[in-house]
Amino acid sequence: MLNALDKQMLEKVTDLHEIPQGAFNIRKNGEGVQRNTTANIDIVTKKDKSGIDVIVKPYTKGESVHIPVIVTEENINDVVYNTFEIGEYAEVEIIAGCGIHNCGTHKSQHDGIHTFYVRKGAKVKYVEKHYGQGDGQGERILNPKTIIEAEEGSYTELELIQIKGIDRTKRDTEIRLMGNAKLVVTERLLTYQAQEAESSITVELLGEDSSAQIISRSVAQDNSKQDFYFDLVGRSKGRGHIQCDAIIMHDAQVHSTPKISAYHSEAQLVHEAAIGRIESEQLIKLMSMGFSEKEAEDTILDGFLK
Repeated sequence: MLNALDKQMLEKVTDLHEIPQGAFNIRKNGEGVQRNTTANIDIVTKKDKSGIDVIVKPYTKGESVHIPVIVTEENINDVVYNTFEIGEYAEVEIIAGCGIHNCGTHKSQHDGIHTFYVRKGAKVKYVEKHYGQGDGQGERILNPKTIIEAEEGSYTELELIQIKGIDRTKRDTEIRLMGNAKLVVTERLLTYQAQEAESSITVELLGEDSSAQIISRSVAQDNSKQDFYFDLVGRSKGRGHIQCDAIIMHDAQVHSTPKISAYHSEAQLVHEAAIGRIESEQLIKLMSMGFSEKEAEDTILDGFLK
């Protein structure tokens, strides 16, 4: 059974107040604790390694899958390998995410390796939220890796969000798009105190008329450090755009390395990167409306990361 803390953590990473309807798998402290399947979505425990297979039948419509992970103990080092088979012309939303509550002195860590096979004509939205809390000295560490093979005519949308409280993270995302496959990636990330975050996103446009849009927004505060690596590769006729914006505050550091590589004369690739502070005009405007300086800052940052 889930206790009050478990439910609080689930709400942070899935926006759910109760156990979800439909297909779901809840993992706690390295073990599966609750699961449900439907007629169109099956969830099977892997036999050769830790993790699950999520199988969405072809032509499934209007269903969702929740696969949250919560860690509520110190000295946990959890690694899972999850595979997602999204059948032809299926339409599904997958809500993942991990919440770590650590009040101890030893680190708690979760590494999730997710591999997606998005079949012909399928549409999938994948939402992954990360959150940490607890007043202990033990680190909260999350290292997600996402690999996506997107077949002809498919549509993949990713929302990759680090809400707060993660001391160290290394995020790797690798995506390959076949003919007329479309991809939209939205990344939002917050670091503060001495936290460190590294994000690497590589997208290959392999098929004709494939397209990718990557939007990354981050806020770095205090003494935190962020490193971003983007690699957009056009190997066929297609379009790709990278936009990376960061707000830097206090003594933080932000490094952004966007890269585009064209191997076809009709590959159209664009990258943009901007790092800067909060504009004083924005602060003054909000403060003239009655906001304190802290309230004005928080309002601007909240809007930037939405």
